[in-house]
Amino acid sequence: MLTRLLLSKGYRVTVADLLLFGDMGIKELVGEKGFKLLKIDVRSIDMDAIRGHDVVIDLAAISQPDPSGKIDQGLFYEMNAVSPVRVASLSMKGCVERYVFASTCSVYGFQDRVVNEDSEPNPIESYAKMKYAAEKRIREIAGKRSVILRIATVYGYSPKMRFDLVVNAMTLSLYKHKKIMVGRPGTQMRPVVHVGDVAEAMHRVIEAPGDIVGGEILNVGSNDQNYRIADLAGEVCKAVTSECRIEYYGDPDTRSYVVDFTKISRLVGFRARYSVADGTREVYRALKNGLISDEPWTRVIDWWSYLHSQGVVKVTGVSDL
Repeated sequence: MLTRLLLSKGYRVTVADLLLFGDMGIKELVGEKGFKLLKIDVRSIDMDAIRGHDVVIDLAAISQPDPSGKIDQGLFYEMNAVSPVRVASLSMKGCVERYVFASTCSVYGFQDRVVNEDSEPNPIESYAKMKYAAEKRIREIAGKRSVILRIATVYGYSPKMRFDLVVNAMTLSLYKHKKIMVGRPGTQMRPVVHVGDVAEAMHRVIEAPGDIVGGEILNVGSNDQNYRIADLAGEVCKAVTSECRIEYYGDPDTRSYVVDFTKISRLVGFRARYSVADGTREVYRALKNGLISDEPWTRVIDWWSYLHSQGVVKVTGVSDL
């Protein structure tokens, strides 16, 4: 999504990706003017790959909490805490003008009030703790040449689909089973944002002058898309059908936070264009039309665990430089 947007705006884009989740959305771009693919593990990226680029947008991560401990913690740590710090350091040495780090609103953890970028994070699980640790080191290393984006839970259709994110998971459940599964207790609050809006936010951030966004932390989302999980299920249901069954499952989720997204709107003029209903309908249509399906690689933790068990990915002992 982001690569296509940037190419359409006239940028030359290099994607560094091992393609462990497949080449959907990428293979069509190979050979296109301005596009370059480096099939490489981000943990082994070097100065030659970095040098000559004006901006680095770091999306590489095992981007999902792992409460059941399926993934080797060494691998989890290297990908989520060590790798981004290493890439940020290389970016500074390679004279990159701006390093943009994709963090998460999960760093807020549990909060009993509305939080903004000045609020004290309260990361609960290891994923959020590692992201927050990386944030702090990146700001030390890159200072005003860095921008930290704390992104709400993403939803919506993408060629490289995710069905382990709440809106998409609900939509898949509705499509397959005519019901929506809601994690207990259902009262927990969560901000959500469409993948297309995230791409647009990143585009605006790299376009913005350094004296506006340099060194800033920005929440990425929309004030009107903070939802109780149970209410979110209702929105998904209404988007595609007049009635559906809602069932609750699992242990209570201790994460709950309402996030203020005013700052990104004020600094770069970002406004979310898509609603939960928009995202639900496009995912439902894509499922119905066979454009996407429920595949093992659509769930991050399960797929990383499988790849590790097969020896495809390993702990490398990489340092953050």
